[in-house]
Amino acid sequence: MQKTVLFAFRDDPLCFVHVLLNALDLDAKGFTAGIVLEGAATKLVALMSEPGHFLNPLYLKARERGLVFGACRACSVKMGALAAVEAAGVPLLEDMSGHPGVAGYQQQGFTVLIF
Repeated sequence: MQKTVLFAFRDDPLCFVHVLLNALDLDAKGFTAGIVLEGAATKLVALMSEPGHFLNPLYLKARERGLVFGACRACSVKMGALAAVEAAGVPLLEDMSGHPGVAGYQQQGFTVLIF
């Protein structure tokens, strides 16, 4: 079975909707999929956690399905998003000098897509 992890760097909700949609689609079709929030995308956690935000339903669905692998610890700190990421219960990833590394996912057989 193919495995794909989507690394999202941008804090543009209209870009991130495609990350959510693709992860959910892959999962629905029987693939292993996951999302890693990096860079400015860590700031989206606060927005997506708001019930009125248009990404909230997709974000909650992705969370329920275990598709949000985590957020970069270093970038969450730098972007001022750490409190929101922790409050949302999103795992903090830091295996590569405080950032989530691509190599670990590739070693597990994941295809890495960058958004």
